[in-house]
Amino acid sequence: MARFPESTKDIVVAVFGVQALTLPQSPLAPVRAFVEREDPHAPRFWDMASAIDSQGYGMQTLISYWSSKEEYTKWLTSSGFEQWWTSLKPELEKVGWFKEIFFPPIDRFETVFSDNEVPEGCAHMRQSVSGPILEHVYWGSARDRLPAAQTDPLDGEGQHAPSNGGEVDSTKQRIKIKGKKNLCVIRSGQDWSATRPEERKLYLETMHPVGCIENRMMAVIDPSTTNTDTDKTFGLGFFDTLGSLEKWSKEHKTYLAIFGRFLQYTKELDNDYTLRLHHEIMVLLPEQQDFEYIGCHPQTGLLSLGSGSWATIA
Repeated sequence: MARFPESTKDIVVAVFGVQALTLPQSPLAPVRAFVEREDPHAPRFWDMASAIDSQGYGMQTLISYWSSKEEYTKWLTSSGFEQWWTSLKPELEKVGWFKEIFFPPIDRFETVFSDNEVPEGCAHMRQSVSGPILEHVYWGSARDRLPAAQTDPLDGEGQHAPSNGGEVDSTKQRIKIKGKKNLCVIRSGQDWSATRPEERKLYLETMHPVGCIENRMMAVIDPSTTNTDTDKTFGLGFFDTLGSLEKWSKEHKTYLAIFGRFLQYTKELDNDYTLRLHHEIMVLLPEQQDFEYIGCHPQTGLLSLGSGSWATIA
């Protein structure tokens, strides 16, 4: 597990995204210019990824990490990002833009890795890494790793069944989403870039093809080439509660296939494997979420919950 400095009270995970049926060349260039700019409040780490969403739209995201909400808030102004973002006019944009920002306090966030050598995501802000943990590889282990869950059941507002998202046209609007009580967000990744030839063959032929249904399945982009040949992928999923994530992981045939196949995979390699796995889980209060979609189709992210979840429309 990544260990953060004792002074860390909260962190920021910011997903900036762009979508279109056919994405233009380097669609994230405007956002990338802001995070790469020399700025004392710039993100501590960022990476990019791409996907094809459920509606066949191309999507690219830039996920950035800050060590505090204060640093992120200062960056919004000092970098010029906020001014640019508010100037976007959905009726004129040829692509859809979205931001999904999370502000988890440290007791509502947990991250684990299969090794402590190569950091991913928020682990770039770590101070140290603890050794092997007991709270792992059993149903409910994520809850046991979350400090807030030791005194709070982290219940939500009830089931949020996605609507068809078609009752109101969102493609020419700027829409903010109301925060959800104890919304659960997971980023779960795989890196097979350092695997040996025989292990690589075993992973690609027996584990990698198993899909991750209901989540965005993202391929990490190499920022120097903008290609997705990094041998890294991750799923980015949203669940109405931690309990829903636990139920999905325990009962969903896709996850069970992945989990069962991983145990067989490690056995076949005599537990001598270099496939790197990691995840980040956060459980958020409404005020710890900031969702905004500009010119996006109604199945994008939390827009899919329908107009009843929309806070503002402009």
